[in-house]
Amino acid sequence: MKQTISSLKRLWTYLRTYRFTFALVIFFTVLTVAFNAALPYVSGLPTTEIMKNVKNGEPLNFDYVIKCLVWIAVVGFGYCGAQLLSGILMTKVVQQAMKDLRRDITEKINRLPVSYFDTHQQGNILSRVTNDVDAVSGAMQQAFINIVSAVLGIIMAVAMMFYINPKMALISLVMIPASILISRTIVKISQKYFQNMQNALGDLNGFVQENMTGFSVLKLYGREKETLEGFKKVNRRLQHYGFRSGFISGLMMPLVSLTAYLTYIAMAVLGGYYVIAGVIVVGQLQAFIQYIWQVSQPMGNITQLSSVLQSAAASTQRVFEILDEPEEVQNEVDTPLPTDLAGNVVFENVSFAYDPKKPLIQDLNFEVKAGQTVAIVGPTGAGKTTLINLLMRFYDVNQGAIKIDSIDTKAMNRSEVRSVFGMVLQDAWLYEGTIAENIRFGKLDATDYEIVDAAKTANVHHFIKTMPDGYDMMINSEGDNVSLGQKQLLTIARAVISDPKILILDEATSSVDTRLEALIQKAMDRVMEGRTSFVIAHRLSTIREADLILVMNQGRIIEKGTHQSLLAEGGFYEKLYNSQFAEDGDYEE
Repeated sequence: MKQTISSLKRLWTYLRTYRFTFALVIFFTVLTVAFNAALPYVSGLPTTEIMKNVKNGEPLNFDYVIKCLVWIAVVGFGYCGAQLLSGILMTKVVQQAMKDLRRDITEKINRLPVSYFDTHQQGNILSRVTNDVDAVSGAMQQAFINIVSAVLGIIMAVAMMFYINPKMALISLVMIPASILISRTIVKISQKYFQNMQNALGDLNGFVQENMTGFSVLKLYGREKETLEGFKKVNRRLQHYGFRSGFISGLMMPLVSLTAYLTYIAMAVLGGYYVIAGVIVVGQLQAFIQYIWQVSQPMGNITQLSSVLQSAAASTQRVFEILDEPEEVQNEVDTPLPTDLAGNVVFENVSFAYDPKKPLIQDLNFEVKAGQTVAIVGPTGAGKTTLINLLMRFYDVNQGAIKIDSIDTKAMNRSEVRSVFGMVLQDAWLYEGTIAENIRFGKLDATDYEIVDAAKTANVHHFIKTMPDGYDMMINSEGDNVSLGQKQLLTIARAVISDPKILILDEATSSVDTRLEALIQKAMDRVMEGRTSFVIAHRLSTIREADLILVMNQGRIIEKGTHQSLLAEGGFYEKLYNSQFAEDGDYEE
């Protein structure tokens, strides 16, 4: 409950920006409630006048009745107009506040460390940005005016009840604490189910997103049944919490309504007696009965909104969980890169572990001169990709230092560090857009000439010209309307156009055939010319010309040298190299 209250207070900070419009919402809401409170009393006046005329044997006072009807119409139109304006203005405030909240979430995501995305489902993160924000938006838009109207309406209705007859009002007020007690009890029981329901919804989104991404692989390996079972399990959990939250919160409305009906019956009997005794007149009894409904109806509205409010409260907590995540640590003062960057890289006594209990890289030392090509080889899990993550500052070293032109990368701004690098990954990533836009991603202000030139350097210009619409061909959201080799060449073109000082190639040819490997290798050779290059290689035949080969195993460099010198040593590299060309295909370590 404390977390919920804290989250709702933080939500107010987004509304506070638009406090003038919000004040107008409150003003028109108060007017709405005032008109609504006046309506029963005004409606009872002609009834009282008619009954008085009939009782005294007088002719009906049509002038007075008509005057009352005019006032009823004025109050009714005033009520509708104020309610309409408050609704429009509240919608404007909420949508502007939610726009600001989504902006803050997006900016926060850009400041989160890579480790956050490595440990959280993408679908769950997406659910927080979309479903949870929508739940908060919907609740604020639906509930706020209703709750303010309900509270003010109850206060004004109670005040009018006391004005008519204090004793009847005191007896009627028993239903308010009774309704509050019922509501608090039900909310306390159901809130945990709403929280679990939102978490289950996030898990469901994560499950669907991941399996839709790998749908073709699921079909290939016949995993439809297992995937369906997994979906049913997550879906059952969502249904379990959804049913309990809905059922328990649904009990609130009938129980609160029961208190209203009991009060109505009691006041009808007591009010009838008072009319006969001459304590009140018929019109006042009519108004009093309507005020009972003006108390019970808002309370009923609040109870109806309880499920929406509880869902929104759970969603609010989930949204602010992202906003409260620790960000990448920033330097107080950033050391700038030299104007004329050469591209020398040094690892000095570098140690790193994803889990402090499981050291991965320990006391790593090597130096790369500007323009050199360094190949990193070793078995799976040796620490090759981790080394690149450290170089790019996706993660920071636990001990030691990585230096570019003698400047510790930890002393530099992360964006500036990453601007030095161009990267071609094993898993080529393209986004939905034209081929030209995907290449231009490496340099947003690149001209069409630069795009074509980069494509020619990457050996992909010919492929692009054979495509429908050429450079204007649309890549779909999955990037599967071009071949894997073409995707890889396009990512190389994207790296070329960024003109990096240091190039990273992470097993860029491991998933293509021999012909494409040769084509990609030729493109990479062009790109690496004159640049410091780090190549993570699976096929050792592609790194024979490397200036330096680092052989890693269990986070340590166990051998280093050129291709020929390492073969001559007859160590781990020699066995690794020969195993790839063995006739029987056996892998030896």
